[in-house]
Amino acid sequence: MKNRSLAALTAALVVTPLLAAGAPGQRAAAAEPGTGGSLPPADAPLVHGVDLDTVTIPELQARMKRGSLTSSALTRAYLRRIQAIDPKLNAVLRTSPTALREAAASDARHRHGKGRGPLDGIPVLLKDNVNTRDMPTTAGSLALAGSPPETDAVLVGKVRAAGAVILGKANMSEWANFRAAKPTSGWSAVGGQTNNPYVLDRNPCGSSSGSAAALAASLAQVAIGTETDGSIVCPAGMNGVVGHKPSLGLVSQSGVVPISAEQDTAGPMARNVIDTALTLSVLSGRDTVRAGSTVGLTDAATRPGGLRGKRIGLWRLPSLGTEVDALMTRTAARLRAAGARVVEVTPPYQERLAELEFPALLSEFHRDIDAYLATRDGPRDLAELIEFNRTHPAERTCFAGQELFEQALDAPGTTDPRYRAMRAELTELSRRSIDETMAAHDLDAVASPANPPAWTTDCARGDNDVIPSSTPAAVAGYPSLSVPAGTVDELPVGLLLMAGDHQDAELLSLGAAVEDRLDAWRAPRYLPTSPHSTSRPEGR
Repeated sequence: MKNRSLAALTAALVVTPLLAAGAPGQRAAAAEPGTGGSLPPADAPLVHGVDLDTVTIPELQARMKRGSLTSSALTRAYLRRIQAIDPKLNAVLRTSPTALREAAASDARHRHGKGRGPLDGIPVLLKDNVNTRDMPTTAGSLALAGSPPETDAVLVGKVRAAGAVILGKANMSEWANFRAAKPTSGWSAVGGQTNNPYVLDRNPCGSSSGSAAALAASLAQVAIGTETDGSIVCPAGMNGVVGHKPSLGLVSQSGVVPISAEQDTAGPMARNVIDTALTLSVLSGRDTVRAGSTVGLTDAATRPGGLRGKRIGLWRLPSLGTEVDALMTRTAARLRAAGARVVEVTPPYQERLAELEFPALLSEFHRDIDAYLATRDGPRDLAELIEFNRTHPAERTCFAGQELFEQALDAPGTTDPRYRAMRAELTELSRRSIDETMAAHDLDAVASPANPPAWTTDCARGDNDVIPSSTPAAVAGYPSLSVPAGTVDELPVGLLLMAGDHQDAELLSLGAAVEDRLDAWRAPRYLPTSPHSTSRPEGR
């Protein structure tokens, strides 16, 4: 098969929707009533015959092209769902006052045949650490709750230029979970606590918690998250959606509240792999994927036998529990039945990575947050930010600590030889852990559980989130992708796929085939608490 660039293959997806029969709108639940008439109830997933839970971007674009759906109707439907459903979740901080104007502009472009590509007219949520000139960007902190940034993040400029409708900002774990020693994921002083839509007293995981919970509840078509280590892929797994952490440098971090330039990246999240890939094509731009490095996504996703001959290394991680391990066993069996070769692996050097990563991040955070705060109104550096938290009681309503801030203030600078040695060893060992594992077994990807079943949210205890699967790719700067694998007592568990440097398109292609085979996505039921007294794996 001829290799193509990521931009070219994702453009083709708009013409060829991700469906076995290739017919636009095949997965929609009802016939199209046209653009007239009233919208369905706010909490219904249907709009103009489109099931928001399952529809893909190519299907939406096909409908908008032929005039049976408008971006305005789609945007209003999502805004109504946010109003009706988000009070249960607290996933959306604010909606954009310009969303409907952006949708109307997209409708005009579609009427005149001047669409700007796959995201034109598609409602997108942004994590609240991504700068927007027309809405506050707070990273969940009251310290940044004043004036909005003066300019958009570079990635926001690309999303706007692509014609997407920026629907609003998603709640997140304050300072991307890099403040307290025992934080509670999904909590911020600005937005309060985000709940897991599957079981409301359970946690959504990671700092992109609002983005993932909103997608699970179909409050937007796609969302943008960010990750330093696990904050895209763990929330995606724990909320039953898809999340892609791109290769480092593929998506610009300019204008995104940082932890570490050596590991930070924004990335796309959606309810399916195809929407994730299309969003990545916009975020990354045309010239950011190496020529000759990509393969066709639609082939793997729609062609029978898309997994045949693929070699996947399964890293079990039994520390995540017997139920998750049993789900991985069933997942491996399903992949083998589709023709994949699954072999068990244990990537090396993990203990050393765990020893080195946190001290290196402390030094990098001090450098990078000082540079970011200098561009904003409010505290001008980390020392002033620490003092702000000490003098604002609302910053301590869930957990009081800011131990990571204080440790970062005292950490060696990034010019210190001790720091440089740590980061150099981290980079070498993390890349070797993946490269050597893949080479030794001739693998297309390494797979592992993305998360345990969601723990009960508890401000006093904090998170129970020692989840090592995300670390090798995060530290190496390599791509990773979480796709739904199944459930344990109503609680989603993701399968995390990792590959080599800038193999993002290959990984998305494989992920589309895995997603199609596992068919594990299920809409949430918003249960107040788990109906099961013990955890029992129920994944498919």
